[in-house]
Amino acid sequence: MLSRTRTAVARPAASAKRWFSVARRASTAVPILQFSDEETALQETVAQFAARVIQPRVQEMDENEAIDKEVIADLFRQGLMGIETPTALGGAGASFTSAIIAIEELARVDPSVSVMCDVHNTLVNTCFRSYASQALKEKYLPRLSTESIGSFCLSEPASGSDAFAMKARAEKTPDGYKLNGSKMWITNAADADIFLIFANLDPSQGYKGITCFVAEKDWGIKIAKKERKLGIRASSTCSIHFDDLHVPNENLLGKEGQGYKYAIELLNEGRIGIAAQMTGLALGAYEKAVSYCVNDRQQFGQSIGDFQGMQFQFAQAYTELEAARLLTYNAARLKENGLPFVIAAAQAKLYSSQVAQKVSGLSIEWMGGVGFTRETGVEKFWRSGLINTMQTNKTRDSKIGAIYEGTSNLQDVPC
Repeated sequence: MLSRTRTAVARPAASAKRWFSVARRASTAVPILQFSDEETALQETVAQFAARVIQPRVQEMDENEAIDKEVIADLFRQGLMGIETPTALGGAGASFTSAIIAIEELARVDPSVSVMCDVHNTLVNTCFRSYASQALKEKYLPRLSTESIGSFCLSEPASGSDAFAMKARAEKTPDGYKLNGSKMWITNAADADIFLIFANLDPSQGYKGITCFVAEKDWGIKIAKKERKLGIRASSTCSIHFDDLHVPNENLLGKEGQGYKYAIELLNEGRIGIAAQMTGLALGAYEKAVSYCVNDRQQFGQSIGDFQGMQFQFAQAYTELEAARLLTYNAARLKENGLPFVIAAAQAKLYSSQVAQKVSGLSIEWMGGVGFTRETGVEKFWRSGLINTMQTNKTRDSKIGAIYEGTSNLQDVPC
């Protein structure tokens, strides 16, 4: 990247003024975070829905490690499970940026609900819309828009970041395919009815044998261990097993041997959704913590939000958060307009996950001992933010060190 240089374009000496004039007349650009009227209305509607329906259940869902069935039903009723799906197939027919707005707003209240919506929309629905036959689209997209959760089954015990070192196998049969294998870390697995399963139809071809199949839960998919996670606890993450799972010919999604291509393209897009999840949870933590510091917490006879040292931290955190949002929505706009977005998506996911961990961690410290308790919900944002940095439980236990026996902010004051 750093070695690339832009080749100078030779222009007449007098051309600069002319180009300034053309640029001034032609400019129709708007700020990245300036939403259209429709996008703003969507943002407000999702925010109201999350506050009314999800917020009262957040703590209970986190403790129970499951999303309330009524919340799932309401996601469908609100049209949030088929955001980009055409209206003719039961969806909302909205834009990709609309999906990112919804994901961010849901994460502002509960990242677990947000990731369910995210994976369902940006991976499962997009896979059908982009690569499935018309018959598969007509069969499954209306269900995925109105009643059935989808699950994207790529990762395996020995195939995580190296997604194509997979062991799951597919075998051609006279009337379809027979699938055998296991998948691990599968989001939505416990709640899903429709599964996109990636398996290798021809191991001799390496990753070029990987193929995508559509299967339904009651065909013989076994939901095994449900992971007990540090964060996003309400989101179901499970192992699944399938032994001699029969998939009819018509449930081949796309073409044989093209699964690797589909997965890579989908994951590139999905990273923007994860970035939005991270900016959303960081916003949720920041807003709760700053409100508490300004309105509730008093130290040395004044609100701690009035201390200049705290205000410096608030400003720095919000600046980094806005930078992460700019990266995220820039990637979304690029993707939506058919422009190259892969690098932008990776940058957005990387930086947003770093900012989410930092801002949510600081939010706990700003709130002091109250922030370390479960009642405020801020610690849950921090736990959920760790998913993209893969920190350990040691990190969770160490956080208290910045709070008790005098907060780190107080220790940082010069003698």
